[in-house]
Amino acid sequence: MGIKISGTGSYIPSEVSCNSNFAEHEFLDKNGAKFEFSNDIIIDKFKDITGIAERRYAKNHLNTSDLAYFAAERAIESAKVDPETLDYIIIAHNFGDVRHGTVQGDTLPSLAVRVKHSLGIKNPKCVAYDLIFGCPGWIEGVIQAQAFIKAGIAKKCLVVGAETLSRVVDKHDRDSMIYSDGAGAAIIEHTDEPGGILAHESATFAAEEAYFLFFGKSYNASIEEDTRYIKMHGRKIYEFAVTEVPKAMKSCLEKSGVAIEDLKKVFIHQANEKMDEAIIKRFYRAYKTPVPEGVMPMNIHKLGNSSVATIPTLFDMVINQQLENQKIQKGDIIMFASVGAGMNLNAIVYQC
Repeated sequence: MGIKISGTGSYIPSEVSCNSNFAEHEFLDKNGAKFEFSNDIIIDKFKDITGIAERRYAKNHLNTSDLAYFAAERAIESAKVDPETLDYIIIAHNFGDVRHGTVQGDTLPSLAVRVKHSLGIKNPKCVAYDLIFGCPGWIEGVIQAQAFIKAGIAKKCLVVGAETLSRVVDKHDRDSMIYSDGAGAAIIEHTDEPGGILAHESATFAAEEAYFLFFGKSYNASIEEDTRYIKMHGRKIYEFAVTEVPKAMKSCLEKSGVAIEDLKKVFIHQANEKMDEAIIKRFYRAYKTPVPEGVMPMNIHKLGNSSVATIPTLFDMVINQQLENQKIQKGDIIMFASVGAGMNLNAIVYQC
């Protein structure tokens, strides 16, 4: 018995925002003071660290649940399954539907219920729920789907990661340039084929790390004080991620029984190019092995950080050979790994 991804889909918004679009922004430090250097320098340094040259934003009339629905439709079509046969719909996100021009997240009803409604599924035994697990939410949804299938209470599950982070950023914060919108989806189902999910690892570090990502007020004191935006302690997140994520990846690989040489691709959450490069180097260093060329696909340069959507979107692009010099073949062993708010992290070893 195998539990495999039988279909994938993604929705990449059409609105492109280049780094040059931030040239006239008023960036402030956490104390509300202007920086001594120009925006050109801020933007150049940002590009050097994150690798992000542009990002995608959803059109004003679209919400997170809409993006999730578009990606879900494509995954269902890819897997060639009848939506009425889905046992679970799991939607990973962070802020619900934040309508353009508003600051309030809407999760009533849940995004999963909204997606089920949009798909026109009438079967009441198709259970729809939301998953809040930070950026690793889509991977955690896949792990939960596997658990349902292994327990015999499900045969097919739809797992989606979707977000519109562009609507919860403080435009006076340099970190606002990181975030983007998007959605990725997958159908997880039982199959008689070998392979599928070979091992997984999850953890929550909340003793000292719980508030590395948090909601905070704008750096501009003239803006409504009670309005909150996504904020982060970037250096702390970086140090945590490059230390703990490689450990989780190693633990997961060892559980799977797969040799490091047999790992063909590693899909890491597209958060920060320098951070992801440090994670992959530390992971391979643990095996005294050089990082293989092309083992870590990346799309952050053009899509930015769309949180829970980064890995399923990246995976869908590689599956469909939409990234240059990146492809996956049947039987290949790959890994998914992510880290985010919580601080939560996880990993999956998977055979295609």
